[in-house]
Amino acid sequence: MAGTMMIPALVDISDRNEDWKVFVGSGVLIAAICGLVSAATAGDRPRFTQRLGFLIVTSVWLVGALIGAVPLYISSVEITFAGAFFEAMSGLTTTGSTVLAGLDAMPRGVLMWRSLLQWVGGIGIIGMALLVLPVLRTGGMAMFHMESSDRSDKVLPRVGQLSGGLAAAYVTLTLLCSVAYTGLGMTFFDAINHAMTTLSTGGYSTHDLSMGYFDSDAILIASTLFMILGALPFVLYIRAFLPRRFQLWSDPQIKVFLTICLVLTVAIAITRRIYNDSSLEEAFVSSAFNLVSVITTTGYASEDYTLWSNAAVGIIVFATFLGGCAGSTSGGIKANRLYILYKLVAQNFRRLVRPHSIVRLKYGNNEVAPEAVQTITIFFFLFFGTLMIGTVALSLFGLDFDTAFSGTLTALANVGPGIGQMIGPAGNFALIPDGALWVLSATMLLGRLELVTVLILFFPATWTD
Repeated sequence: MAGTMMIPALVDISDRNEDWKVFVGSGVLIAAICGLVSAATAGDRPRFTQRLGFLIVTSVWLVGALIGAVPLYISSVEITFAGAFFEAMSGLTTTGSTVLAGLDAMPRGVLMWRSLLQWVGGIGIIGMALLVLPVLRTGGMAMFHMESSDRSDKVLPRVGQLSGGLAAAYVTLTLLCSVAYTGLGMTFFDAINHAMTTLSTGGYSTHDLSMGYFDSDAILIASTLFMILGALPFVLYIRAFLPRRFQLWSDPQIKVFLTICLVLTVAIAITRRIYNDSSLEEAFVSSAFNLVSVITTTGYASEDYTLWSNAAVGIIVFATFLGGCAGSTSGGIKANRLYILYKLVAQNFRRLVRPHSIVRLKYGNNEVAPEAVQTITIFFFLFFGTLMIGTVALSLFGLDFDTAFSGTLTALANVGPGIGQMIGPAGNFALIPDGALWVLSATMLLGRLELVTVLILFFPATWTD
C-alpha cells in the first residue's frame, strides 16, 4: 500500500497539486514503519494456529484501513479522522459508501487513491475468500473445503499458481473494462478509475452523480456486464484457460445469481412501466443497471431509484441482502448460501411428508457436510443479529429508522448507498455523526470478513489454552 501511494502522487504531480507531498510522505513513513516491524520480527515464524489466523486476518484489514486513511486525513480535503477511516474502510471492503461531496472538483490524486483502495481491496477479498478463510473453516467458500472428498475441486495444484491465476484474471478484466469505458466516451482518467471500482464491485466514482454523470445507456450496459463478471467466482476465469475444465453451470450458485438478477430486473422494469410510464427500453436498461449494482454490492447509481415506486424500492431493499457469488469481490449473504438454505428447507419438507426417507443434501455433485450447514446457520443468525444491534446503535446517535436500518444493512452487506434523503443514492454519509461513522466502519469490517472471523476474537474461550 505504501508503494501504491506513489500512483496518486504522480497524478498530483502532473496536475501541479501540492497533495503529491502528502502521498509521498505517507508512503515513505509507512514503508519505514513496515520495514522496522519486518526487521524486529525476523527469525523463526510462530506456529500457525486457528487463533493466530483469525487475529492476523482481522489485524491486516484494520491496519490496512488505518494506512489508507492517513493520506486522506492530511490531504487538502477537509475531513475528520473518523471520516477518513470510514472512507478507507469503505474502500478496502469495497462497500462504496462515502463521506465526500464535490467529487467533480476534488484533486485527482485523492480520487485515484479511493479507486486504488477498492481495487486492492477487491483482489484481497478474492484471495481471502479462496485461500485464507477456508483454512480457518469459515467464510463463503469454507463449505467447499469441509470434506477431504472435495480436494478434487482444486483448480490448480499450488497456492502460488492459484494466486497468480487470480491476479491475472483480475488485471485482465480491469483492463478490458477500462478499454470498453474509453471506447464508449469516458476520459482515460474516468475509465481507469471506474474500471477499478467496477471489477472490485466497489462503486466509488469520480463524480457526485456517479454513473448518471455520463448519461449514456451504452456505458450503463457495459457497466452492468462487468459488474456481473466481478460478482462471479473468479475460479471460473482460471478454468476457462484449462483444457476440459470450463463448465459454466457446474457451480449452482451461478445459476441462482443470474436467475435472481434477471427476475428482479424484469420485476422492477414492469413496475416502472406501470407506475412511472417509462419506455420499455429505458425501464429495462436503468432497472438492470441499478438492480445489478445493488445485488453485486457495487453501489453505483444512474439516478435516484428511491423515486421510482414503492414496489421498486422494496425489491431493491430486498436485493441489498442477497449479494453475488462466493469467491468473487461482492458482499452480502451470497448465492451459495441462499442455494443451500433452499435445499435445506426442501430437504426438511420432504422428511415431513416421508419421515422414513433418506435425503442427502447436495451442492452440485458434492454432498454438503453437517459442519457446513452449521456454519451457514450461524452466519444467518449473526448477520440478522448484527443488523438489529447496528440499527439500534445508529438510532442512539439521533438517526431516523430508515437511515439507521439501511445504513447498517448497506455497511453489513458492503453495498454502499442506503435509502432516504440523507444516505440514499442521491446523497452520501457526510452528515452522519463521527460516532455513527465508527459504528458503520466496524460493521463494514464485520460484513467483509464474514462476521465469525472478527467476532470470535471477542469470545473468551478463544484466548483460553
